[in-house]
Amino acid sequence: MMDGFLLIDKPKGYTSREICNIVSKTFKTKKVGHVGTLDPFATGLLLVTINKGTKAGAFFDDSDKEYEANLVLGKETETGDIEGKITKTCPLKEFREEEILKAFKSLTGKILQTPPMTSAIHINGTKLYELARKGIEIERPSREIEIYSLNLLEHNQEHIRFKAHVSKGTYIRVLGEDIAKKLNTVGHLNELRRLKIGPFNVEDAISIEDISEDKIVPVSDILSQIMPTKIVDESLALDIKNGKVKYLEEDTKFEKLLIIDDNNKTIAVYIKNEDGKLEFRRGLF
Repeated sequence: MMDGFLLIDKPKGYTSREICNIVSKTFKTKKVGHVGTLDPFATGLLLVTINKGTKAGAFFDDSDKEYEANLVLGKETETGDIEGKITKTCPLKEFREEEILKAFKSLTGKILQTPPMTSAIHINGTKLYELARKGIEIERPSREIEIYSLNLLEHNQEHIRFKAHVSKGTYIRVLGEDIAKKLNTVGHLNELRRLKIGPFNVEDAISIEDISEDKIVPVSDILSQIMPTKIVDESLALDIKNGKVKYLEEDTKFEKLLIIDDNNKTIAVYIKNEDGKLEFRRGLF
């Protein structure tokens, strides 16, 4: 059975789910998921999980991400991107670089952000975008996110192109709208490209045309890049699989620890609990 991850450079026009469906059909398996959703108009790095890899995808929930985006000025849309209807316009004006950098600085660091109605967040058991399709808008609680850096790439009267390094849970569409507000105008994204997820770079990704078994990266190779690894012998590996080792008494200096056997097969992930003990969190065998 093929287990692991594919690093895919998602093209424009596909949903993240559609990419998973292509992978599922290619490898004839239903156990396919992805890390971090990209909207159809967006491109870039999509981590696709296959079979046992789907168990490991959750460990990327806290990963930081990096994007390149193009903000169209003077036009607001209902979705914050090119896919929505225009709801407001403002006259175009020339912004000095200092004004844009000042806006960037005011949005850098820990800030509160309100998720858009077109997001997949669940409120009372219903995804927000499902309500949005029915024309229903509800109040959403703001969440703390962190903008690690904002870099200006180019600008003119009509657009601002920027690069953003952000924490989990950040909506770049909303960030674009907030940049426009700081400049006393409106805007929406017409381009969005994800460059990185944690240590993984889109430069190492493959196209959907190049999907093949030899491109699957083993789970152990992926997880070892975001947490330390411990190799255990066959006896201990078997005890872990049988649920006999809930805690690892040694190695408590680690927050997370990936356990693999001497054949490089993933066994489990242990995570430090409130008592400071490394506790079995998920089996990956």
